[in-house]
Amino acid sequence: MDFPNYRPRRMRRSVAMRRMVRETRLDRDNLVYPLFVVPGQGVAQEIPSMPGQYNYSIDRAVDAASAAFDAGVPAVILFGIPENKDAVGSDTWNSDGIIQRAIRAVKKVVPDLTVIADACFCEYTDHGHCGVLIDGYLDNDSSLENLGRAVVSYARAGVDMVAPSGMLDGFVAACRESLDEENFENVVVMAYSAKYASAYYGPFRDAVDSAPQQGDRTTYQMDPSNALEAIREVRLDVTEGADIVMVKPALAYLDIIRTVRDEFDLPVAAYNVSGEYALLKAAGQKGWIDYDRVMMETLLSIRRAGADIILTYHAVEAAKILARR
Repeated sequence: MDFPNYRPRRMRRSVAMRRMVRETRLDRDNLVYPLFVVPGQGVAQEIPSMPGQYNYSIDRAVDAASAAFDAGVPAVILFGIPENKDAVGSDTWNSDGIIQRAIRAVKKVVPDLTVIADACFCEYTDHGHCGVLIDGYLDNDSSLENLGRAVVSYARAGVDMVAPSGMLDGFVAACRESLDEENFENVVVMAYSAKYASAYYGPFRDAVDSAPQQGDRTTYQMDPSNALEAIREVRLDVTEGADIVMVKPALAYLDIIRTVRDEFDLPVAAYNVSGEYALLKAAGQKGWIDYDRVMMETLLSIRRAGADIILTYHAVEAAKILARR
């Protein structure tokens, strides 16, 4: 296949030709749209560090979910900001909690939309950590008990999928066993299997007011230096019953996405996180980049790395562009 007998440019001569030999395709079905839900009525408050994203009251979250579905996005993931926080994040398993009410409201209006509930405690605790603190240290096993209560409560509200995100040891097994014991064996578990202690989460923590009041999350989220550890973490989650495994963040960890894709045969999700979104939005607003083209190239890179599912704040914008292609 040496030049001049083989000329790769022959296959790039036209749009139709390039489409015919395209190796990786990004589709609306690959996208999940995150939504932030807050107390109140008629609330749609833009998040300053995430232009175009909002904290929504439940009624407005239903509108946003419906609009996403109409654009062709098949799923949303809900993050709740409760009215009251406490030391253990008890609103996560309150049957009348912010997420439980949001699940019921969205499923009533858009029953065919897949609704995912993020299952963590950082938005619900007054200290901002992902579980129960004992002497300033996150206590793994007592946090697992509360996680089981939370996912069962979401299942009773009608959720399709739960996404435990705290990176606790044994967190997938706690979810799967709790759900199965209550006859919710059809609720899907999407595990945040390789979640790194990343600086890219900054805007998200502004959105949900979840920055730790003391210390940080490096004792339970992964060290950004580690790649082999990601395989061990994913393997544990697969063994414990995860239906989907996730890598988070996405762009700085494309190598991890590819490794996980090559190693495991479950669907792989990747979270294109708030800081990654904010970088593109800021550059686009400054006119430094062609925002739409860079956005689509970014999402395609995540897909090419091996992600089947992309959780992204770009989801609705991307879906509208894909619908025109």
